[in-house]
Amino acid sequence: MTAVVAAKHFDLVDSLGADRIIDYTAQDFTKIGETYDLVFDAVGKASFFRCRKLVKPGGVFAATDFGPKNQNALPLLLSPLLRNRRFVLGMPEKGERLVESVRTQLEAGRFHAVIDQRYPLDQIVDAYRYVETGQKTGVVVINVVPPV
Repeated sequence: MTAVVAAKHFDLVDSLGADRIIDYTAQDFTKIGETYDLVFDAVGKASFFRCRKLVKPGGVFAATDFGPKNQNALPLLLSPLLRNRRFVLGMPEKGERLVESVRTQLEAGRFHAVIDQRYPLDQIVDAYRYVETGQKTGVVVINVVPPV
């Protein structure tokens, strides 16, 4: 697995099992001359058109959202016509099944959630503001049940 992150996150992605780490602030990761079966933008900062040369024929570009300036909306619609390079937007149809799968992976020690911040429900506005800064690492948790 190749991870593309800023240098400050090298230790984190190394601990998560990355075989290769690329500092996107020091080099253009789209010009590394390699291709992959799966290119996954987990943070919404890449576009299909920018990354398409990284995707092997028959491979998939997956994203968690529509990307910068909603640039991934068009490739999503055109995906069936894009010559063996599919685009997938991460919107699970079976939410309950996804949650069960993640729980199983967590319990088995095969998945490690990276939690950046935790906020109580009454500070949800602050949590959103923090997420919108683009500086979070991992997920931001909203505690909907007050601590006992």
